[in-house]
Amino acid sequence: MDITKIKIGIIGLGYVGLPLALEFSKKYSVVGFDINVTRVNELIKGIDKTREASDAELKSAKNLLFSYDEKELDHCNVYIVTVPTPIDKFKVPDLAPLLNASAMIGRHLKKKDVVIYESTVYPGCTEEDCVPVLEKKSGLIYNQDFFCGYSPERINPGDKINTLRTIKKVTSGSTPQVADFVDNLYASIIVAGTHKATSLKVAEASKAIENAQRDVNISFVNELSLIFDKIGIDTNDVIEAAATKWNFLKYKPGLVGGHCIGVDPYYLAHKAASLGYHPQVILSGRRVNDQMGIFIANKVVKIMINNDIKVKNSNILLLGITFKENCPDTRNSRVIDIYNELIQFGISVDVYDPHADQGAVMEEYKIKISNQLAENKLFDAIILAVSHSEFLDIDFNKIKRDSKSVIFDTKAFLDRDIVHARL
Repeated sequence: MDITKIKIGIIGLGYVGLPLALEFSKKYSVVGFDINVTRVNELIKGIDKTREASDAELKSAKNLLFSYDEKELDHCNVYIVTVPTPIDKFKVPDLAPLLNASAMIGRHLKKKDVVIYESTVYPGCTEEDCVPVLEKKSGLIYNQDFFCGYSPERINPGDKINTLRTIKKVTSGSTPQVADFVDNLYASIIVAGTHKATSLKVAEASKAIENAQRDVNISFVNELSLIFDKIGIDTNDVIEAAATKWNFLKYKPGLVGGHCIGVDPYYLAHKAASLGYHPQVILSGRRVNDQMGIFIANKVVKIMINNDIKVKNSNILLLGITFKENCPDTRNSRVIDIYNELIQFGISVDVYDPHADQGAVMEEYKIKISNQLAENKLFDAIILAVSHSEFLDIDFNKIKRDSKSVIFDTKAFLDRDIVHARL
Protein backbone atom coordinates (compact mmCIF):
# COMPACT_ATOMS: atom_id res chain seq x y z
CA MET A 1 0.00 0.00 0.00
CA ASP A 2 1.32 3.44 -0.94
CA ILE A 3 1.99 5.19 2.37
CA THR A 4 0.94 8.54 0.85
CA LYS A 5 -2.54 7.17 0.17
CA ILE A 6 -3.18 5.81 3.66
CA LYS A 7 -6.41 6.87 5.32
CA ILE A 8 -6.83 5.47 8.81
CA GLY A 9 -10.10 4.74 10.56
CA ILE A 10 -9.73 4.33 14.33
CA ILE A 11 -12.63 2.52 15.98
CA GLY A 12 -13.06 3.55 19.61
CA LEU A 13 -12.01 6.92 21.04
CA GLY A 14 -11.23 6.06 24.64
CA TYR A 15 -7.94 6.02 26.51
CA VAL A 16 -6.26 4.10 23.68
CA GLY A 17 -7.97 5.30 20.52
CA LEU A 18 -7.87 9.04 21.09
CA PRO A 19 -4.09 9.42 21.59
CA LEU A 20 -3.58 7.12 18.60
CA ALA A 21 -5.89 9.21 16.41
CA LEU A 22 -4.15 12.44 17.40
CA GLU A 23 -0.67 11.05 16.74
CA PHE A 24 -1.50 9.42 13.40
CA SER A 25 -3.30 12.57 12.22
CA LYS A 26 0.02 14.41 12.29
CA LYS A 27 1.09 12.33 9.27
CA TYR A 28 -2.04 10.75 7.80
CA SER A 29 -5.70 11.43 7.18
CA VAL A 30 -7.64 9.95 10.11
CA VAL A 31 -11.29 9.29 10.96
CA GLY A 32 -11.83 8.83 14.68
CA PHE A 33 -15.04 6.84 15.10
CA ASP A 34 -17.03 6.06 18.23
CA ILE A 35 -20.62 4.90 18.76
CA ASN A 36 -20.89 7.20 21.80
CA VAL A 37 -22.50 10.33 20.34
CA THR A 38 -21.85 12.38 23.48
CA ARG A 39 -18.17 11.45 23.46
CA VAL A 40 -17.77 12.41 19.81
CA ASN A 41 -19.54 15.76 20.26
CA GLU A 42 -17.34 16.58 23.26
CA LEU A 43 -14.19 15.82 21.29
CA ILE A 44 -15.39 18.03 18.43
CA LYS A 45 -15.75 20.82 21.00
CA GLY A 46 -12.23 20.15 22.30
CA ILE A 47 -13.28 18.37 25.51
CA ASP A 48 -11.67 15.12 26.61
CA LYS A 49 -13.01 13.74 29.89
CA THR A 50 -10.28 11.09 30.01
CA ARG A 51 -7.71 13.92 30.21
CA GLU A 52 -5.41 12.08 27.84
CA ALA A 53 -5.53 15.04 25.43
CA SER A 54 -5.61 18.77 26.13
CA ASP A 55 -8.19 21.12 24.66
CA ALA A 56 -5.43 22.74 22.63
CA GLU A 57 -4.35 19.40 21.14
CA LEU A 58 -7.90 18.58 20.11
CA LYS A 59 -8.64 21.96 18.60
CA SER A 60 -5.35 22.16 16.71
CA ALA A 61 -5.55 18.63 15.26
CA LYS A 62 -5.52 18.62 11.46
CA ASN A 63 -6.44 15.78 9.14
CA LEU A 64 -8.63 14.34 11.93
CA LEU A 65 -12.38 13.92 11.69
CA PHE A 66 -14.35 12.79 14.75
CA SER A 67 -17.57 11.00 13.84
CA TYR A 68 -20.28 8.59 15.00
CA ASP A 69 -21.45 8.08 11.40
CA GLU A 70 -19.92 4.88 10.08
CA LYS A 71 -20.30 6.10 6.49
CA GLU A 72 -17.21 8.22 7.15
CA LEU A 73 -15.25 4.96 7.18
CA ASP A 74 -16.03 4.23 3.53
CA HIS A 75 -12.83 5.79 2.23
CA CYS A 76 -10.49 4.34 4.84
CA ASN A 77 -8.04 1.62 3.85
CA VAL A 78 -6.49 0.95 7.26
CA TYR A 79 -8.72 0.24 10.24
CA ILE A 80 -7.41 0.19 13.82
CA VAL A 81 -9.68 -1.31 16.48
CA THR A 82 -9.26 0.03 20.02
CA VAL A 83 -12.58 -0.95 21.61
CA PRO A 84 -12.67 -2.37 25.17
CA THR A 85 -12.54 -6.10 25.87
CA PRO A 86 -14.14 -6.51 29.30
CA ILE A 87 -15.20 -9.56 31.28
CA ASP A 88 -18.76 -10.36 32.37
CA LYS A 89 -19.99 -11.01 35.91
CA PHE A 90 -18.82 -14.61 35.59
CA LYS A 91 -15.25 -13.48 34.74
CA VAL A 92 -15.69 -14.69 31.16
CA PRO A 93 -14.29 -12.59 28.26
CA ASP A 94 -16.95 -10.41 26.65
CA LEU A 95 -16.05 -10.09 22.98
CA ALA A 96 -19.26 -8.25 22.02
CA PRO A 97 -17.62 -4.82 21.50
CA LEU A 98 -14.81 -6.41 19.47
CA LEU A 99 -17.10 -8.50 17.28
CA ASN A 100 -19.52 -5.58 16.75
CA ALA A 101 -16.61 -3.40 15.65
CA SER A 102 -15.43 -6.16 13.30
CA ALA A 103 -18.92 -6.47 11.80
CA MET A 104 -19.07 -2.73 11.21
CA ILE A 105 -15.65 -2.68 9.55
CA GLY A 106 -16.70 -5.64 7.41
CA ARG A 107 -19.46 -3.51 5.92
CA HIS A 108 -16.84 -1.07 4.61
CA LEU A 109 -13.95 -3.41 3.89
CA LYS A 110 -12.43 -3.32 0.42
CA LYS A 111 -9.76 -5.30 -1.37
CA LYS A 112 -6.21 -4.67 -0.10
CA ASP A 113 -7.49 -3.06 3.13
CA VAL A 114 -5.70 -3.81 6.41
CA VAL A 115 -7.44 -4.24 9.78
CA ILE A 116 -5.23 -3.84 12.86
CA TYR A 117 -6.44 -4.82 16.31
CA GLU A 118 -5.10 -3.18 19.48
CA SER A 119 -7.74 -4.43 21.92
CA THR A 120 -6.36 -6.88 24.47
CA VAL A 121 -7.41 -10.45 23.68
CA TYR A 122 -6.28 -14.03 24.15
CA PRO A 123 -3.84 -15.59 21.66
CA GLY A 124 -5.70 -16.57 18.50
CA CYS A 125 -8.70 -14.27 18.99
CA THR A 126 -7.98 -12.07 15.97
CA GLU A 127 -7.89 -14.92 13.47
CA GLU A 128 -10.33 -17.28 15.18
CA ASP A 129 -13.04 -14.83 16.24
CA CYS A 130 -12.64 -11.53 14.39
CA VAL A 131 -11.53 -12.61 10.92
CA PRO A 132 -14.61 -14.83 10.30
CA VAL A 133 -16.84 -11.81 11.06
CA LEU A 134 -14.84 -9.63 8.69
CA GLU A 135 -15.12 -12.27 5.94
CA LYS A 136 -18.84 -12.82 6.47
CA LYS A 137 -19.76 -9.13 6.44
CA SER A 138 -17.46 -8.15 3.57
CA GLY A 139 -17.67 -11.22 1.35
CA LEU A 140 -13.88 -10.98 1.00
CA ILE A 141 -11.24 -13.63 1.66
CA TYR A 142 -8.68 -13.24 4.46
CA ASN A 143 -5.04 -12.94 3.34
CA GLN A 144 -6.16 -12.80 -0.26
CA ASP A 145 -8.47 -9.79 -0.45
CA PHE A 146 -7.80 -8.16 2.92
CA PHE A 147 -5.20 -8.53 5.69
CA CYS A 148 -4.87 -8.15 9.45
CA GLY A 149 -2.37 -6.96 11.99
CA TYR A 150 -2.18 -6.95 15.77
CA SER A 151 -0.36 -4.33 17.81
CA PRO A 152 -1.24 -4.42 21.53
CA GLU A 153 -1.96 -1.11 23.20
CA ARG A 154 0.42 0.00 25.92
CA ILE A 155 -1.34 3.13 27.11
CA ASN A 156 -0.93 3.94 30.81
CA PRO A 157 -3.88 6.21 31.74
CA GLY A 158 -2.85 9.41 33.48
CA ASP A 159 0.86 8.93 32.75
CA LYS A 160 2.31 12.02 31.08
CA ILE A 161 5.85 10.63 30.89
CA ASN A 162 5.36 7.15 29.43
CA THR A 163 3.14 8.10 26.53
CA LEU A 164 2.17 6.51 23.21
CA ARG A 165 5.24 7.85 21.40
CA THR A 166 7.73 6.93 24.12
CA ILE A 167 6.71 3.30 24.72
CA LYS A 168 8.10 0.65 22.39
CA LYS A 169 5.33 -0.88 20.25
CA VAL A 170 4.88 -4.54 19.43
CA THR A 171 3.60 -5.10 15.89
CA SER A 172 2.60 -8.06 13.72
CA GLY A 173 0.90 -8.89 10.45
CA SER A 174 -0.95 -11.79 8.86
CA THR A 175 1.67 -12.12 6.09
CA PRO A 176 5.36 -11.13 6.04
CA GLN A 177 4.58 -8.21 3.74
CA VAL A 178 1.72 -6.98 5.92
CA ALA A 179 3.88 -7.39 9.02
CA ASP A 180 6.40 -5.03 7.43
CA PHE A 181 3.65 -2.58 6.50
CA VAL A 182 2.17 -2.55 10.03
CA ASP A 183 5.60 -2.20 11.58
CA ASN A 184 6.54 0.72 9.31
CA LEU A 185 3.19 2.39 9.95
CA TYR A 186 3.69 2.44 13.71
CA ALA A 187 7.40 3.19 13.41
CA SER A 188 6.42 6.42 11.67
CA ILE A 189 4.89 7.77 14.92
CA ILE A 190 6.57 5.84 17.76
CA VAL A 191 9.82 7.49 18.84
CA ALA A 192 10.76 4.55 21.07
CA GLY A 193 10.70 2.18 18.11
CA THR A 194 8.90 -1.07 17.40
CA HIS A 195 9.30 -4.80 17.88
CA LYS A 196 7.98 -6.95 15.06
CA ALA A 197 6.56 -10.17 16.49
CA THR A 198 6.70 -13.38 14.47
CA SER A 199 2.91 -13.80 14.32
CA LEU A 200 -0.41 -12.34 15.40
CA LYS A 201 -0.68 -14.96 18.15
CA VAL A 202 2.74 -14.09 19.54
CA ALA A 203 1.80 -10.39 19.66
CA GLU A 204 -1.54 -11.20 21.31
CA ALA A 205 0.16 -13.42 23.88
CA SER A 206 2.80 -10.80 24.66
CA LYS A 207 0.11 -8.39 25.79
CA ALA A 208 -1.72 -11.01 27.82
CA ILE A 209 1.36 -12.00 29.80
CA GLU A 210 2.49 -8.40 30.44
CA ASN A 211 -0.46 -7.82 32.72
CA ALA A 212 -0.75 -11.38 34.00
CA GLN A 213 2.85 -11.15 35.22
CA ARG A 214 2.13 -7.94 37.12
CA ASP A 215 -1.06 -9.41 38.54
CA VAL A 216 0.75 -12.49 39.87
CA ASN A 217 3.57 -10.40 41.37
CA ILE A 218 1.12 -8.08 43.12
CA SER A 219 -0.89 -11.05 44.37
CA PHE A 220 2.30 -12.36 45.99
CA VAL A 221 2.85 -9.19 48.01
CA ASN A 222 -0.88 -8.98 48.77
CA GLU A 223 -0.70 -12.47 50.22
CA LEU A 224 2.35 -11.40 52.19
CA SER A 225 0.34 -8.48 53.59
CA LEU A 226 -2.33 -10.92 54.79
CA ILE A 227 0.35 -13.01 56.49
CA PHE A 228 2.24 -10.06 57.98
CA ASP A 229 -1.00 -8.61 59.31
CA LYS A 230 -1.41 -11.75 61.41
CA ILE A 231 2.23 -11.54 62.51
CA GLY A 232 1.82 -7.88 63.40
CA ILE A 233 4.44 -6.29 61.18
CA ASP A 234 4.17 -3.67 58.45
CA THR A 235 4.36 -5.11 54.93
CA ASN A 236 5.85 -1.92 53.51
CA ASP A 237 8.64 -2.03 56.10
CA VAL A 238 9.44 -5.57 55.03
CA ILE A 239 9.46 -4.59 51.34
CA GLU A 240 11.77 -1.62 51.99
CA ALA A 241 14.21 -3.92 53.77
CA ALA A 242 14.06 -6.62 51.08
CA ALA A 243 14.45 -4.02 48.32
CA THR A 244 18.00 -3.29 49.47
CA LYS A 245 18.99 -6.38 47.47
CA TRP A 246 19.71 -5.49 43.83
CA ASN A 247 17.48 -8.13 42.23
CA PHE A 248 14.41 -7.77 44.43
CA LEU A 249 11.31 -6.60 42.52
CA LYS A 250 9.66 -3.85 44.56
CA TYR A 251 5.96 -4.55 44.10
CA LYS A 252 3.63 -3.15 46.73
CA PRO A 253 0.34 -4.49 48.12
CA GLY A 254 -2.94 -2.89 47.12
CA LEU A 255 -6.17 -3.03 45.20
CA VAL A 256 -5.80 -4.40 41.67
CA GLY A 257 -8.38 -2.89 39.34
CA GLY A 258 -8.55 -1.08 36.06
CA HIS A 259 -9.17 -2.38 32.58
CA CYS A 260 -5.87 -4.23 32.24
CA ILE A 261 -4.29 -5.98 35.22
CA GLY A 262 -7.60 -6.99 36.80
CA VAL A 263 -9.10 -8.19 33.51
CA ASP A 264 -6.49 -9.48 31.07
CA PRO A 265 -5.43 -12.55 33.08
CA TYR A 266 -8.96 -13.93 32.66
CA TYR A 267 -8.51 -13.82 28.87
CA LEU A 268 -5.37 -15.93 29.10
CA ALA A 269 -7.03 -18.31 31.57
CA HIS A 270 -10.08 -18.61 29.32
CA LYS A 271 -7.94 -19.62 26.35
CA ALA A 272 -6.00 -22.12 28.44
CA ALA A 273 -9.23 -23.69 29.74
CA SER A 274 -10.56 -24.02 26.18
CA LEU A 275 -7.48 -26.10 25.38
CA GLY A 276 -8.00 -28.38 28.36
CA TYR A 277 -5.52 -26.78 30.75
CA HIS A 278 -6.70 -25.26 34.02
CA PRO A 279 -4.22 -22.52 34.97
CA GLN A 280 -3.13 -22.67 38.60
CA VAL A 281 -0.87 -19.67 39.26
CA ILE A 282 -2.82 -17.12 37.19
CA LEU A 283 -6.18 -17.84 38.81
CA SER A 284 -4.81 -18.21 42.33
CA GLY A 285 -3.28 -14.75 41.95
CA ARG A 286 -6.63 -13.40 40.79
CA ARG A 287 -8.37 -14.87 43.85
CA VAL A 288 -5.92 -13.24 46.24
CA ASN A 289 -6.19 -9.84 44.57
CA ASP A 290 -9.98 -9.97 44.37
CA GLN A 291 -10.32 -10.37 48.14
CA MET A 292 -8.20 -7.37 49.15
CA GLY A 293 -11.08 -4.90 49.28
CA ILE A 294 -12.99 -7.14 51.68
CA PHE A 295 -9.86 -7.60 53.80
CA ILE A 296 -9.33 -3.82 54.06
CA ALA A 297 -12.94 -3.15 55.07
CA ASN A 298 -12.87 -5.87 57.75
CA LYS A 299 -9.49 -4.69 59.02
CA VAL A 300 -10.82 -1.16 59.50
CA VAL A 301 -13.92 -2.43 61.31
CA LYS A 302 -11.75 -4.50 63.67
CA ILE A 303 -9.64 -1.44 64.50
CA MET A 304 -12.82 0.57 65.13
CA ILE A 305 -14.07 -2.08 67.54
CA ASN A 306 -10.73 -2.10 69.35
CA ASN A 307 -11.02 1.69 69.64
CA ASP A 308 -14.51 1.34 71.19
CA ILE A 309 -16.18 2.93 68.17
CA LYS A 310 -19.75 1.76 67.56
CA VAL A 311 -19.71 0.28 64.07
CA LYS A 312 -23.38 0.37 63.10
CA ASN A 313 -24.45 3.84 61.87
CA SER A 314 -20.87 5.09 62.07
CA ASN A 315 -19.53 7.40 59.35
CA ILE A 316 -16.59 6.41 57.16
CA LEU A 317 -14.91 8.49 54.47
CA LEU A 318 -13.48 6.70 51.44
CA LEU A 319 -10.81 8.76 49.71
CA GLY A 320 -10.82 7.86 46.02
CA ILE A 321 -12.95 5.69 43.73
CA THR A 322 -10.86 5.65 40.52
CA PHE A 323 -8.70 2.60 39.86
CA LYS A 324 -5.45 4.59 40.07
CA GLU A 325 -4.06 7.90 41.24
CA ASN A 326 -4.55 11.28 39.52
CA CYS A 327 -6.72 9.76 36.80
CA PRO A 328 -10.49 9.86 36.16
CA ASP A 329 -10.70 6.21 35.03
CA THR A 330 -13.14 4.25 37.22
CA ARG A 331 -13.34 1.09 35.09
CA ASN A 332 -13.17 -2.04 37.22
CA SER A 333 -12.19 -0.06 40.31
CA ARG A 334 -11.89 -2.42 43.26
CA VAL A 335 -12.53 0.40 45.73
CA ILE A 336 -16.16 -0.59 45.27
CA ASP A 337 -15.37 -3.83 47.15
CA ILE A 338 -14.42 -1.81 50.23
CA TYR A 339 -17.58 0.28 49.89
CA ASN A 340 -19.91 -2.70 49.52
CA GLU A 341 -18.39 -4.54 52.48
CA LEU A 342 -18.67 -1.50 54.75
CA ILE A 343 -22.30 -0.95 53.79
CA GLN A 344 -23.10 -4.49 54.94
CA PHE A 345 -21.97 -3.50 58.46
CA GLY A 346 -24.63 -0.78 58.52
CA ILE A 347 -22.01 1.93 58.08
CA SER A 348 -22.69 5.24 56.33
CA VAL A 349 -19.99 5.69 53.68
CA ASP A 350 -19.04 8.95 51.97
CA VAL A 351 -16.86 8.80 48.86
CA TYR A 352 -14.72 11.78 47.91
CA ASP A 353 -12.80 11.80 44.64
CA PRO A 354 -11.75 15.04 42.91
CA HIS A 355 -10.97 13.22 39.64
CA ALA A 356 -13.88 10.82 39.10
CA ASP A 357 -16.93 11.66 36.99
CA GLN A 358 -19.98 11.58 39.26
CA GLY A 359 -22.32 10.50 36.49
CA ALA A 360 -20.04 7.67 35.37
CA VAL A 361 -19.73 6.35 38.94
CA MET A 362 -23.48 6.47 39.43
CA GLU A 363 -24.06 4.64 36.14
CA GLU A 364 -21.43 1.96 36.76
CA TYR A 365 -21.61 1.42 40.53
CA LYS A 366 -24.92 3.01 41.57
CA ILE A 367 -23.32 5.13 44.27
CA LYS A 368 -23.23 8.88 44.77
CA ILE A 369 -19.82 10.46 45.18
CA SER A 370 -18.60 13.99 45.77
CA ASN A 371 -15.85 15.91 43.98
CA GLN A 372 -15.43 18.08 47.07
CA LEU A 373 -14.73 17.20 50.67
CA ALA A 374 -17.83 17.65 52.83
CA GLU A 375 -17.67 20.67 55.11
CA ASN A 376 -18.23 20.37 58.86
CA LYS A 377 -18.66 16.58 58.69
CA LEU A 378 -16.72 14.33 61.04
CA PHE A 379 -15.82 10.71 60.44
CA ASP A 380 -15.24 7.69 62.67
CA ALA A 381 -12.83 6.25 60.11
CA ILE A 382 -11.06 7.45 56.98
CA ILE A 383 -9.71 5.07 54.35
CA LEU A 384 -7.27 6.31 51.74
CA ALA A 385 -7.99 4.00 48.82
CA VAL A 386 -6.36 5.97 45.98
CA SER A 387 -3.26 8.15 46.23
CA HIS A 388 -4.55 11.29 44.50
CA SER A 389 -2.11 14.15 45.11
CA GLU A 390 -4.96 16.33 46.47
CA PHE A 391 -5.26 14.04 49.49
CA LEU A 392 -1.88 15.21 50.80
CA ASP A 393 -3.44 18.62 51.48
CA ILE A 394 -6.20 17.28 53.75
CA ASP A 395 -6.06 18.29 57.41
CA PHE A 396 -7.19 14.98 58.88
CA ASN A 397 -7.52 16.43 62.38
CA LYS A 398 -10.37 18.60 61.11
CA ILE A 399 -12.39 15.69 59.74
CA LYS A 400 -11.78 13.08 62.45
CA ARG A 401 -14.58 12.74 64.99
CA ASP A 402 -12.09 12.42 67.85
CA SER A 403 -8.75 10.90 68.74
CA LYS A 404 -10.16 7.37 68.42
CA SER A 405 -11.07 7.84 64.75
CA VAL A 406 -9.25 5.42 62.46
CA ILE A 407 -7.11 6.43 59.48
CA PHE A 408 -6.20 3.49 57.22
CA ASP A 409 -3.77 3.99 54.34
CA THR A 410 -3.97 1.33 51.62
CA LYS A 411 -1.17 2.94 49.57
CA ALA A 412 1.46 3.84 52.20
CA PHE A 413 0.96 7.35 50.83
CA LEU A 414 0.24 9.51 53.86
CA ASP A 415 2.61 10.63 56.59
CA ARG A 416 3.06 7.59 58.77
CA ASP A 417 2.56 9.61 61.94
CA ILE A 418 -1.11 10.28 61.16
CA VAL A 419 -2.25 6.78 60.18
CA HIS A 420 -3.33 3.91 62.43
CA ALA A 421 -2.57 1.16 59.94
CA ARG A 422 -1.32 0.55 56.41
CA LEU A 423 -1.92 -2.30 54.01
